[in-house]
Amino acid sequence: MLEKRRSVREYSSKPVEEEKLARLLEAVNSAPSAGNLQAYKVYVVKDEKKRKALAEAALNQEFVAHAPICLVFFSDPRRSAIRYGERGATLYCVQDATIAATFAMLTAVALGLSTVWVGAFDDEKVNEVLAVSGLRPVAILPIGYCLEEPPPTPRRPVWEIFELC
Repeated sequence: MLEKRRSVREYSSKPVEEEKLARLLEAVNSAPSAGNLQAYKVYVVKDEKKRKALAEAALNQEFVAHAPICLVFFSDPRRSAIRYGERGATLYCVQDATIAATFAMLTAVALGLSTVWVGAFDDEKVNEVLAVSGLRPVAILPIGYCLEEPPPTPRRPVWEIFELC
């Protein structure tokens, strides 16, 4: 499954079946998190106007609006800070949201869907589009059926990445 994952930026208008969306959300909910606090919130954006506004907030990355669904992952610093203080508020909640988003990406691939990690956006505009406060946006995942088959991207050699100790 991992070798099939690609960053897809062209989506079909075919809707994502509710059963597949439910499986995606269940996968997100099963992601590990610091202290099992699940210090994140996920907005499921189906509304076309909101997806277009998200695309604008994502520095005019139009493909965000073309996917039938966008999952927007937010970290919840207050939830994590209850147990872990400053480190929870600045790191653990971001890690929690990131792990949950990764679970969504890999589950999407397993379900025959495509996505791309969008991290370039204006935090305040994303919060405004979704009427969110007190949370920090971490990632936007457009999800749908792909119209393109991008080739694998080159990867660094393993020996460059890992240090054996």
